[in-house]
Amino acid sequence: MSGPSSATKQEVERQLEVIRRGAETFVGEEELRVRLAEAVEGGRPLRVKLGMDPSAPDLHLGHTVTLEKLRAFQELGHVPIFLIGDFTAAIGDPTGRKKTRPALDEETIRANAATYVAQVGRILDVERAEIRYNREWMDALRPAELVRLCSMVTVARMLERDDFARRYAAGEAISIHEFLYPLVQAYDSVALEADVELGGTDQTFNLLVGREIQRQFGQAPQAVITHPLLVGTDGREKMSKSVGNTVGISDPPEEMYGRIMSVSDGLLLDWIRTLGFGRWDDLAPRAAEVEGGGGDPLALKHEVARRLVERFHDAQAAEAAAGHFRRVVQRGETPEDVPECVLPIGDDGTAGLLDLIRTALGVPSNSEARRLVAQGAVALDGEAVRDPTLRLGPGRYLLRAGKRRFARIRLG
Repeated sequence: MSGPSSATKQEVERQLEVIRRGAETFVGEEELRVRLAEAVEGGRPLRVKLGMDPSAPDLHLGHTVTLEKLRAFQELGHVPIFLIGDFTAAIGDPTGRKKTRPALDEETIRANAATYVAQVGRILDVERAEIRYNREWMDALRPAELVRLCSMVTVARMLERDDFARRYAAGEAISIHEFLYPLVQAYDSVALEADVELGGTDQTFNLLVGREIQRQFGQAPQAVITHPLLVGTDGREKMSKSVGNTVGISDPPEEMYGRIMSVSDGLLLDWIRTLGFGRWDDLAPRAAEVEGGGGDPLALKHEVARRLVERFHDAQAAEAAAGHFRRVVQRGETPEDVPECVLPIGDDGTAGLLDLIRTALGVPSNSEARRLVAQGAVALDGEAVRDPTLRLGPGRYLLRAGKRRFARIRLG
């Protein structure tokens, strides 16, 4: 029996080049080459799985690294499977944590999951994708079947995972249910008959367990492709909603643009490498100049901010956000469309500054409002305010916190 034709081999290598782009690890490449050849010659397209737990309501730029690779598979003609982990979210993957992660309640999981499909639609063609939820098969799994699943991996194998090993060596608690997370994620691959699973480098252990479990269920093991974790806007930790260092893909254009402009030059270069998705090769010479201490890092930052806002909104929104940033942040002008709110005064005929900062500007607490005042980041009618106990009488005021938050207030 003859092997693949030269045209098939050429197409397989073209697809592998796209698949490898930006990847940190690629396990099972030779196995995947065979399946790709079969798909190219008219066989079943690859089934490519990416799972995300709805642990927060919004997807951010960190999520898009693997979502863009899932899109690349879709553009190559394969079947993208976006798996919403509504069952695994209740367990919580402790990856990178020093203690057991609190489980989410059902109401929170449902509310968060409801936002995911619309946001994923900014990247994938969801009409040609499978959107699945792992409660579909996990709720149907009988206790005896779960016990059988648990028998397929030893405790010693689980302790090979870095975070489990560190916690065990330090005498820190590891709950039994945490061991279930990699097993359930692996069983997801069985239920979906995945040919490929994508994830961040922090998911490598879980994805490899998926290969082992698939073999034990008589399936060909999935290829495992991991990508680097995107560092958040703080420049230290991976982008995470719980850390507060994110840029959400559904953030308003002006907010998204401003947060991107706030990152350091070094982090910008890392973002260009990680978020370019193979489409930013034209930025490489400019990035190399900046990395070498030359070039124009501010102009490069503007270009990255423009491209990302356009990617998740549109060109008009990106242009407007760039203009807003230059007027408000760089030149210190007041935005054209500052919202106005009418707020009541107290029995003494005044309102406290901290209350106004919280109510009008959405600052979450008095302590955060007080911190902004202490930093000199709060201004009334263009004048800095440093007295957190200040009380204001009836009238109209322009309140600002930082460079991007404004509100027109009418008291009384």
